[in-house]
Amino acid sequence: MSEYVSNTTVQHIAQRVRAAKKIVLTTHMKPDGDALGSVLALERGLKTIGQCAEIWLMGPLETSLGALAAQTPLQFIENAAPGDDCDLVIVTDTGAWSQLGPIEAWLRARHADVIVVDHHVRGDDVGELRLIDPSAASTTQMLVGLLEAMGCEITPGTDGVAEALFVGLATDTGWFQYKSAGAEVMRLAARLIDLGVDKTRLYQLIEETSRPQRLALKARALASLEYLKDGAVAVMTLRPQDFEQTGGTIDDLPNLVNEPMSVGTVRASILLVQREPKRTKISFRSKPSTNIASQGEPIDVNELAQRFGGGGHFHAAGARLETDIDAARAAVIAAIQ
Repeated sequence: MSEYVSNTTVQHIAQRVRAAKKIVLTTHMKPDGDALGSVLALERGLKTIGQCAEIWLMGPLETSLGALAAQTPLQFIENAAPGDDCDLVIVTDTGAWSQLGPIEAWLRARHADVIVVDHHVRGDDVGELRLIDPSAASTTQMLVGLLEAMGCEITPGTDGVAEALFVGLATDTGWFQYKSAGAEVMRLAARLIDLGVDKTRLYQLIEETSRPQRLALKARALASLEYLKDGAVAVMTLRPQDFEQTGGTIDDLPNLVNEPMSVGTVRASILLVQREPKRTKISFRSKPSTNIASQGEPIDVNELAQRFGGGGHFHAAGARLETDIDAARAAVIAAIQ
């Protein structure tokens, strides 16, 4: 596997985009705010220079995020990519084959025409060209320079480029709580707000439109809470019967893993979720370093997730295990200990 670093420039990508006749934009399975914001920003930006692109998503997509698409068309891929007539593919917010399952074979067949734009630390050889910046708070932050290099307009409005960029920036920084939300990020956020982005509307749409079933699942998760390492790590579980008995779904889970981090001693939180036999999803979160001595050193959950074939960021990562939740939980606890 080649080293996961940039091997191209925004100027070269801009040239490839301008020369393309049909462009496909895609991202990782179950898109989050940064993934969706990235493909929306690109599609809308390309329109301003007369370039058309199609967005292909591998669901499910949270209802609140789906509402952000507004009038932008989305195509959902189930088992295989439709059509072979595109001449350029841009993959955003991931470079990992494990997150591109339904279209992996399709992408491998056109490696020379695939461009990856990502801010994660690790990835695979998904495309011939890669623009990688782990120091970026979000992939949408990276896209600003690319859009400008292509001569795209950062359009305002609820169907504009600015809102799509802001969604990725805000959600991947925990609404500007994380350490990654430094001065450069705040300046970009201010620039987008100056263009008319309504941050209050977006926050309410994404974070405050939960169903009652979310609270029922939250109660189940908190009831399963166990503290490890003298309270430094919190572990929660949600089993198939929790979903059956509450009527909850995966759509009700965003940010649930963060709940135990309101406890002062907790430096990392882990949520294990099983919806089907022999398959467990694991979400990892950790607090950034502070000057609060009692919190100790920050925990690299990306490194922890990699032990289980997953990955992500220092403070936010995920993994999937092809096993039931009890075996997965035992493996995670052993790794922590």
